[in-house]
Amino acid sequence: MTHRLLATTTVLSLLVRRGETVAVAESLTAGLIGAALTGPSGASAAFVGGVISYVTDLKHRLLGVPADLLEREGAVHPRVAAAMATGVRELTGSTYGLSATGVAGPDPQDGKPVGTVHLAVSGPDGRVWHRDLHLAGTREEIRQATVNEAVDLLQGVLEANAGEHSG
Repeated sequence: MTHRLLATTTVLSLLVRRGETVAVAESLTAGLIGAALTGPSGASAAFVGGVISYVTDLKHRLLGVPADLLEREGAVHPRVAAAMATGVRELTGSTYGLSATGVAGPDPQDGKPVGTVHLAVSGPDGRVWHRDLHLAGTREEIRQATVNEAVDLLQGVLEANAGEHSG
């Protein structure tokens, strides 16, 4: 079993056991995180769905990322990732929202170098966890590493909060 499949199986198991759910908001990964989370059988018990907000305008219109934040910082920013995670959690009614925004390449975006990635998890109490990455490699390697890091972040949040939201 690959590391990613093991991690996604663990994440789904934790969510199902606690009666919780997750939704994703993806930019540079364009659905790869959702695909990873729905790989294991039984994923529908915990995975709600997601939004692919590849262009900046959709981050505002679908996920509620403040327009002034996007104007000021661009789409690749930790606060944008946090707003995306919160937005998808609220939009879908899921327990957790997981987001990824960044630059996979081949060119920089909004003045941010290729490999700059921001991940966030928004929890049921409004708390947000971040992970900021500086990845190297090809476009595909950066996207795949982002998926792995996103699943890992979610797993860490769920394990750290074991029992806090169940019941």
